[in-house]
This record gives sequence, C-alpha cells and structure tokens, in this order.
Amino acid sequence: MSYRNFKPTVWEVAIEEELKRNHIFVADTNQKYEGKVSKAGDSVRILGVGKPTITTTIGDEDIILEKPENIEDTSVTLKIDHRSTFNFLVDDIDKAQASGEIESALKGESSEGLANEQDIAVSALSNDPLVKKLASSAFTLSTDNILTVFDKALEALYENDVAQNTEIVFCISPWIYTIFKQAYIKADTNNSEMLKNGMVAKYGNATIKMSNNCAKDSKGNTLVQVKTKRAIGFAAPLTHVEPYRPDERFADALKGFVLYGTKIVRPKEMIVIPCTHA
Repeated sequence: MSYRNFKPTVWEVAIEEELKRNHIFVADTNQKYEGKVSKAGDSVRILGVGKPTITTTIGDEDIILEKPENIEDTSVTLKIDHRSTFNFLVDDIDKAQASGEIESALKGESSEGLANEQDIAVSALSNDPLVKKLASSAFTLSTDNILTVFDKALEALYENDVAQNTEIVFCISPWIYTIFKQAYIKADTNNSEMLKNGMVAKYGNATIKMSNNCAKDSKGNTLVQVKTKRAIGFAAPLTHVEPYRPDERFADALKGFVLYGTKIVRPKEMIVIPCTHA
C-alpha cells in the first residue's frame, strides 16, 4: 500500500490522545484559550481586572458614594510561537498497518517526543520574571526540611488569596521526589494511602507530580513549580500529520508538526521553589 492510501487522520487523532496522556507540566495548565487561535503567529489577549476598593461604614447615616473608581485592568498575550516537528521513514507501511506494532511504536515515540517539548516549554516559565521565587537563594533539601519548605510554598499561595479548596500542583524532579517520599513515610506513622505507585502523591490538598523536565536557574538550582491549574495558559491549536514519498528512497515517510504557545496568566497563583542537593 502506498502513502496515497494511508489515513493520516487516524494518526492525528492518536497522536493528540497520546500527547494528553504523556503531559506532566501541560496537564495542569488552563487550556480554554485554544479555540481562539488556529495557526502559528496567532495570539489571544487575555484580559484581567483589578479588585475594586471596598468601603465599610458603621451607623445609620445615609450612604453617599464617591465618584466611580477607575479599576485598572491587566492583560497578557498568549502567542502561538512554538513549533515542534517530526519526520521519519516507514519502511513497510503494509506491515505497519496490518500488525499495528510498528505503527503503535512510531506513534508512541513521536507523541512522547512532542509532549516532552511542550512540557519543557511550560517548565521554562519557572524562570519567567513574572514568577515569584519562595526565596532568593536555593533551599538545600533534606528529609528534615522538605515538608516545611513545601508548607511555606502553600502558605505563600494562600497569602495571595488562593482558596484552600483550590487544587495546587507541585512539579518536582526525581531526586526531590525521593527526598519527599522518605520524609513523608517517616512522618506518616499511620501508613496512609496518600503515597501511591511511586509516581504521584497527595500532600494535603496538593498533588505531587514527578518530571525530568524541571527547569533550572542560572546557578543550576532545580526549580519546583507550585501552581494552580489557572496560573499558566496553554494552547495547542493544531496537530498536522502528512504522509509522503521521498524521491531518493524506496519507502514511505511521515512528517508532522504541532503548534503551541504558553504564558503565565495568573502570576499570583504560582510560586517557584529553588532547590539544591545537600
């Protein structure tokens, strides 16, 4: 079967589904803006408003209002400025579609690679000037202090008026996860079900996720993102997959790309913990 009979739509759907399963950082972003953009270079202006001044009086005097307050608005622009591509040969497309094994493997490898690049883009926002760091210098993490450091990060978000029932996510690197798990097991004398399968854990109302894509600062410190799911905007409006026949090879090939962009849209709902090894 030649590439002309290949069905790229099946691949596009499958790749999009795989991308969603493979995401760590992207999974906890606000993606409601995707319908506003459709191609590279598009952007969406995300408007925000400040809080009005509340005036309280005590007594039974008549209420006399001052002139209407001019509330300053805030806005950020989420631009579709990232493009990740793939391009590979399929030596025997008949066999690939008949058995499903080659197709599945290639699809999985492509999806993992694309998801990884998107996660790196979201993780890189840890160095964005809009983001407040929990401290100016890195915390040297150990089983004795890691839970206290995590509590300080949660406290900082709560002090920014993040509600206690809002889901908060920590994205941590494997070495930090090891310290966290050891500290939690030591503190949890009741052997609760909070830690599960060594990959994702719950700490209070926060979810702990592990990724190899945690960004680093200029000093090489690992940056832990602590955020609500509204803090970062993400849009991936287009996945394109195209089969073709390279002139110089007796093989079919598949190429494609994804377009995406990401932006911090609620900086008060995110804090970064700079961390280093003991």
